[in-house]
Amino acid sequence: MINKVILMGRLVADPELKRTANDVAVVSTRIAVDRDFKSANGERQADFIDIVCWRERAEFVSRYFRKGNMIAVVGSLQSRQYETKDGQKRTVIEVVCDQVSFTGEKANNGGGFAPRQDAPAPEFTAPGGDDFEEVDDDSQLPF
Repeated sequence: MINKVILMGRLVADPELKRTANDVAVVSTRIAVDRDFKSANGERQADFIDIVCWRERAEFVSRYFRKGNMIAVVGSLQSRQYETKDGQKRTVIEVVCDQVSFTGEKANNGGGFAPRQDAPAPEFTAPGGDDFEEVDDDSQLPF
């Protein structure tokens, strides 16, 4: 069976390092991951996904990441149930992180991998200009 999740998004809050009763470091936080498409009114939507990091990864995230920072995570999807104080049963689905990394975003500019909206799209020109030969007959193709 395969259970692999790869996400890149922005932290929606500062990660808070906590420790279990056995002194194991843990960070539970949420990231906003943009969808690949825009809504009918032209707005980009995002999904908010819970992530959990344990031990050294938890310490790494709490030390180097803050709200708004872009983060890349690789992990597995996990679901768990619990009961609230008033007896309500809840289910949580979260990504348990196996790997956490920077995205290459510069810390001071907030640019990340998203293209600037005010920059024109780059044009592509083939090397050598227009010296491609059109082939009319499939029999001339080498494959």
